[in-house]
Amino acid sequence: MPRKTLARVLAPAVLMALAGLTLAACGGDDGGEPTTASLPEGCQQSQAPRPQRVDLKPPQRKVRQGQSLVAAVDTSCGRFEIALEARDSPKTVSSFVYMARQGIYDGTLFHRIVPGFVIQGGDPLGTGRGGPGYSVDEPPPNGTEYTRGAVAMVKAQLDPPGHSGSQFFVVTAADAGLPPDYALLGEVSSGEDVVDRIAKLGDPASGDAGTPLATVVIRTIAVSEG
Repeated sequence: MPRKTLARVLAPAVLMALAGLTLAACGGDDGGEPTTASLPEGCQQSQAPRPQRVDLKPPQRKVRQGQSLVAAVDTSCGRFEIALEARDSPKTVSSFVYMARQGIYDGTLFHRIVPGFVIQGGDPLGTGRGGPGYSVDEPPPNGTEYTRGAVAMVKAQLDPPGHSGSQFFVVTAADAGLPPDYALLGEVSSGEDVVDRIAKLGDPASGDAGTPLATVVIRTIAVSEG
């Protein structure tokens, strides 16, 4: 699981990246079509899925604290798996499992890809503005560190620590340098090469906006006992 260390003072460049991450959850994306690019080997050409408006009620069932669960994320660039952090984040994991089983992730995008930082998806609208129709609050443990492979939930800048909807991010930097404000979901347990493949499709010229160079679709997310 992502390491937990003492919080550090963030460098200015990290603060700028953090601002991009939080703003993307509340309208930082203009919803435009990705530009065309040559796809890395292992990625398939895909069309952008239609936006979905979702209005779910919060889940009634919760996972057992510490339950061993794995989410298989099948994408147009291959499949990777997330070992879900049900010990420290039972509410967050319960919500994610519920949304996955309701199918709201099926046919969504990695709508934000910032090279050397994160890949971000899970928005049914595909714009960075959408969500499931409810939210969850579960602050992560103090000193949580978001290192390479860590998976956490996106929140808007003014939301309290641990606030989440449906959007999540996977850290592709050695250390994203973020404060412990983002609800932990888990850690990539297999398919790191797939995450790297997706990360190659971020446009460096777009900066923290993270405009993808090509469409990357989340086909399904299936959760099973690990």
